Amino acid sequence: MSKNLAQVAKTKKIKYFLISFVDLFGVLRSKLVPTRAIADMQKNGAGFAGFATWLDMTPADSDMFAIPDADSFIQLPWNKEVGWLASDLWMNGKPVKASPRVMLKDQIKILSRKNLKMKSGVECEYFLISEDASKIADHRDTQSKPCYDQSALMRRYGLIKEICDCMIELGWGPYQNDHEDANGQFEMNWDYSDCLETADRHVFFKFMVKSLSEKHGLRATFMPKPFENLTGNGCHAHISLWDGKNNKFLDTGDRYGLSKLAYNFLGGIMQNAESLSAFFNPTVNSYRRINAPPTKSGASWSPSSISYSGNNRTHMIRIPDPGRFELRLMDGSANPYLLQSGIIAAGLYGLNMKLDPGEPLNCNMYTDYKNYPDLSKLPDDLEDSLDKLDSNKVLRDAFGDEVINSYLKLKREEISDFFKNEIFDKKSPVTDWEKNNTLDC
Repeated sequence: MSKNLAQVAKTKKIKYFLISFVDLFGVLRSKLVPTRAIADMQKNGAGFAGFATWLDMTPADSDMFAIPDADSFIQLPWNKEVGWLASDLWMNGKPVKASPRVMLKDQIKILSRKNLKMKSGVECEYFLISEDASKIADHRDTQSKPCYDQSALMRRYGLIKEICDCMIELGWGPYQNDHEDANGQFEMNWDYSDCLETADRHVFFKFMVKSLSEKHGLRATFMPKPFENLTGNGCHAHISLWDGKNNKFLDTGDRYGLSKLAYNFLGGIMQNAESLSAFFNPTVNSYRRINAPPTKSGASWSPSSISYSGNNRTHMIRIPDPGRFELRLMDGSANPYLLQSGIIAAGLYGLNMKLDPGEPLNCNMYTDYKNYPDLSKLPDDLEDSLDKLDSNKVLRDAFGDEVINSYLKLKREEISDFFKNEIFDKKSPVTDWEKNNTLDC
């Protein structure tokens, strides 16, 4: 039985609700609804014009309605008058197939037919920058290897503490906060959960970090590569499949602690990685991070080849502990729902086809890649990844031609707009177009 939002509002003294959804480009869209109207909105949804968002609709299309999921309710810890709700999009009495949250729920449903649930956690890296995005916010953060720098971390104690306190209050189970590998870059980790809950929290986390940063007179960005000489913003995902309380990825007899099922799932992701890049690395700027040259710190920490290993961060997939693996392909611009749904769709294919990912590689892929000339490489730019997605039958079968074609159309229009204004060169400074279109991703 879903929560009665009108009653929730009364109990928690909520005055307004943000009824929110994420479009295909990952943009968070919302309407601010007074409590007096929430009962109707819970039943019928808040109306939106789809053409006004990145959903490949026309001005002639009917209104779409965002039906809030009451179980996703979050009371804003920094403004308790407001409640936030994730929503599913409906039009003409049917779910909108290209609604990213609907896409994820559909994949969850297909996975459930095997009596399996995916649990996941995400590592969201972000920069704190100047308002004009020309430099990092902390002029004293200058070390060539700034990762875990206590002084730089503690100069942002007020903001980091407030964000972490919010997560504690919300029951997310945050467990560590650190200064990351780039100057001005931070990461905050919280407990893994069912993948839909993780995706909702991922959406809210980005909103929360940006909001609280503004409150502290700062600007936060999850842009993949805002500075060409610094490590980019990744968004690594830790993955496992469960049957009730049983971790089906766990096999203590395996050298890495993974089951045959886990390797099949992993194999599906590897076989479809080039196409998944269109979802996981969805911006022009993303490809300054993928296949990037060494940064100021000495390593890009991003993958270049489709490979897996044990506890080795130079590969696209690493196995840090028994019973799970970490996918390191995604960056900060990835749509939280397409991130999770893409993993399930490719992993399911691996399960169904019983794919073998081959032997793991234990080399330093950043220095030894030339020793593996037959290893598949990740796309070098967004155009390439879209072409790979276009021809990928696995993802077309999973999401439908209509959704894939819409995504391709919108993304190719975005690329066209970029080339009208700029020329892409990984060795050149990040362009104004990239900043204008990606800083607030």
